[in-house]
Amino acid sequence: MLDLVANKTHDEQRQGETYAPFSVDPNEYKKKFYIESYGCAMNFADSEVVASILNKEGFGATRNVEEANLIFINTCSIREKAEQTVRKRLTEFRKLKTRNPGTLVGVLGCMAERLKSKFLEEEKLVDIVVGPDAYRSLPRLVDEAADGHRSIDVLLSREETYADIAPVRLNTNGVSAFVSIMRGCNNMCSFCVVPFTRGRERSRDAVSIINECRDLFENGYREVTLLGQNVDSYYYNPESNSTEHAVTFGQLLEKVALISPLLRVRFSTSHPKDITSDVLHTMAAHENICKCIHLPVQSGSTRVLQLMNRTYTREWYMSKVDEIRSIIPDCSLTSDMIAGFCTETEEEHQETLSIMDYTKYDYSYMFFYSERPGTLAQRRYKDDIPLDVKNGGCRRSSKNKMSYHASTLHRIWAKPLKY
Repeated sequence: MLDLVANKTHDEQRQGETYAPFSVDPNEYKKKFYIESYGCAMNFADSEVVASILNKEGFGATRNVEEANLIFINTCSIREKAEQTVRKRLTEFRKLKTRNPGTLVGVLGCMAERLKSKFLEEEKLVDIVVGPDAYRSLPRLVDEAADGHRSIDVLLSREETYADIAPVRLNTNGVSAFVSIMRGCNNMCSFCVVPFTRGRERSRDAVSIINECRDLFENGYREVTLLGQNVDSYYYNPESNSTEHAVTFGQLLEKVALISPLLRVRFSTSHPKDITSDVLHTMAAHENICKCIHLPVQSGSTRVLQLMNRTYTREWYMSKVDEIRSIIPDCSLTSDMIAGFCTETEEEHQETLSIMDYTKYDYSYMFFYSERPGTLAQRRYKDDIPLDVKNGGCRRSSKNKMSYHASTLHRIWAKPLKY
């Protein structure tokens, strides 16, 4: 079954992308690592953190999997297609191990946390399993695996943000870079597995974020994208007994924009319930903050939104769009949408189409509902929409009209994004 996106932006052109070595690295490495990344921008940013940790241990990057001593796949659990792809790749890597017995294979990220026992014990596909909050333990885990032990660390953290680790930039063009500002998610959307695989929400030290963005600019980068599962709920407070030095997302956004007018600033992803007027006015006040907001709607039906636990109504979302248009008239809006959620009717699907007409998105990630193990929706609701209906087949409404489902969501307005 196909997949859904929940507050995460996937670039389909980058799925399976391998980590590139430094273009001008004078060092010769006796040990080399290979990383493939799948899923959202956060996963690709995490691969940069992993690369930094491994590089300090004397490993150099390679894009030739045959010469790697360490092979890692950074995985995503939000999409079933990605899980299938990862299993296929792990099977191929296991065959490679028969030719190079000393090679170690590991799984990083969200699938590592969710499928740890299957990968290590049942299917015996990997030597190392590392969750998204445990990358600091990689040196120890690699040593354990090299001694013949299957090693694992998938403990989730309430504090880990990797704020002190300078990422080694992934396949960089020297112009654009991701900067993670927070990790985890507190929004318990009923269809989403992220809170269970990435843990609770925690914000990174604001000073470290500003310093990283400034260093990027001084090293020639001209665009940064601030990343988080829900950037608008960013809140960093260094003093537990006072809010005097607390930093909200709007304030952080302005601090990054003020580094230089030549530094373009983006962010992703926003939750409609959390994006504030302060953020919108900050965007309007600074020309170098790109006038584009990724604002996932998921459904145009209030009833379906309630089942999804999105905590807003159709009318509330539309009023938020109106507010954005009034403060930033030329703002581009992009979105995520799910077709065929549990019990969705044809009329409710039409409501999703109508909210597209109302908002006129510039781009959207659109998928049909895929039930994910462990989520509230999987436990509470029946996945009762036929696959052919979700995936573009016709369904008949009570008014005897025929329409397409997931396929009709693929309407793209050719309005240019505001850079």
